[in-house]
This record gives sequence, structure tokens and C-alpha cells, in this order.
Amino acid sequence: MAEDLVISAGSKVEKYQTIIPQIKALIEGESDNVANMANIAAALKTQFDWLWVGFYLVKGKELVLGPFQGPVACTRIRKGKGVCGSSWEKQATLIVPDVEAFPGHIACSSISKSEIVIPIIRAEEVIGVLDVDSQLPNHFDETDQYWLEQLLLELKF
Repeated sequence: MAEDLVISAGSKVEKYQTIIPQIKALIEGESDNVANMANIAAALKTQFDWLWVGFYLVKGKELVLGPFQGPVACTRIRKGKGVCGSSWEKQATLIVPDVEAFPGHIACSSISKSEIVIPIIRAEEVIGVLDVDSQLPNHFDETDQYWLEQLLLELKF
């Protein structure tokens, strides 16, 4: 079945208001988390044209690369390491305006200049993270945090 997205050219809020219901429709009724994460990453990348959008999943003591859109990425990240591992450890969203200034940043791509990482928490435990990178500095803010956190809260991973 072919799926088409309606892409908004409006404000950041309008873009989220347009894409999130479409994401929900894309994954409704699909029980496979990998398929759902793949479609989420593709829809967000298409709407916002970010450098990299993807998921890392907790497997033992590491985050392991899951479905993503963008350049090749780091495959494994230890808890507390880099932005993703720090978000996992703190169980909190991290917005990094300048990745070069983040202590211990893991440079999967030298093109990345800013990043937001949102933990996926189920039963008070982080099961993965949504990682988004931009080629622009200071690209992410509280608006992105709000909408991406709301999206992840409503998903049934």
C-alpha cells in the first residue's frame, strides 16, 4: 500500500500539527515496532528535512542502532556516553545547541551541529531514544521537545 504525506510549509508548530496525526495514522494497527520506528523516522525527516532522525534501542548496557533516516550512524552507544547515552542515563530530553560544546559528544557525523534526544520511557524504564540531528547550530528548542515528547508518549512501543 502506498502512503503519501502532506508536508506543511508553515511554522514549526504547524509542521508538527500536520505531521503527527499522519504518523499516528501510519502506525495505527501495526504491531511491529521496527516498522513503526522506520515510518516515524521517515515521516519526520521528510517533514523537517533534518540531517538525521532515528532510534537507538536499549540492549543490555548499550543503545543499539535502530531504524533511521540520514547518513550512516554509530552502531552502539554505552550508557552515559554522548548525547544519546546521557539522555538514557538521565531519563530526560537533552537539547544540545552546539554538539562540539557537549562534553563527550560522539561525532557520528561531522556535519551535525545541534541535536535533540528524547528518551522512550515505559514502566519507568528507558527502552530507547529518539535522536535527531541538524546540520544547523541551535536548531532545536522547547517546541521540538514538546511535540516529540508528546508523539513518543502516545506510541505503543
